Amino acid sequence: MNDDFEPDMDLAEQILVLLREQPEGCSEYQLIQQLKARHSTHIPNLPLLDKLVLFRTHFLVFNALYRLRDQLWGETSHDLQISPLCVQLQPYTPAVSGVTTQDPLREYYLDMTNLRDTDEDAVERLLASFWSRMRGDYIGERNSAEDPEQKRAALELFELDQVGSSLNLHAIKRRYRQLVSIHHPDRGGSTTRIQSINLAMEILQRYYR
Repeated sequence: MNDDFEPDMDLAEQILVLLREQPEGCSEYQLIQQLKARHSTHIPNLPLLDKLVLFRTHFLVFNALYRLRDQLWGETSHDLQISPLCVQLQPYTPAVSGVTTQDPLREYYLDMTNLRDTDEDAVERLLASFWSRMRGDYIGERNSAEDPEQKRAALELFELDQVGSSLNLHAIKRRYRQLVSIHHPDRGGSTTRIQSINLAMEILQRYYR
């Protein structure tokens, strides 16, 4: 049996096929691996250890997810949960589904110039901005009251800022292990990246005990 996708299917259609096969949902990482296993030609068929390959693969998948969500909303057939930890088809609810407010993440991922204009240096600058913000906040606030901006920066770095109230320490630790395995210097990652990941984990442990 050949499980490869039809050659004329775009990435959003391929993702919809996979999500219908697993109503319990899956993580972004699992989704990427399934797309590769079925020989999708819409994402780089390269290891995710390179930071630019990782960024471009992530961007293309999230671009397809937001396009798919808009399509499903337009058809009033389903809603779509979009987060790195869980991508899942959900029932359409008129009261909450649909584009009702400005969504900066949706706007970012649907603008393909953000993919074209983001090179390796830009990926590192995005990381550095998180690192600088967290490092400054952490040094200034570690012995005082909790700082929402510090928490938000850490969640953004882990790409968990859209998960909401269901987020717990177990999920954070799972995401931490994923990031460390991808970005460890022994696997071609950078020391700065690991430092920022470790600091983000330390910050989030203070909020999710």
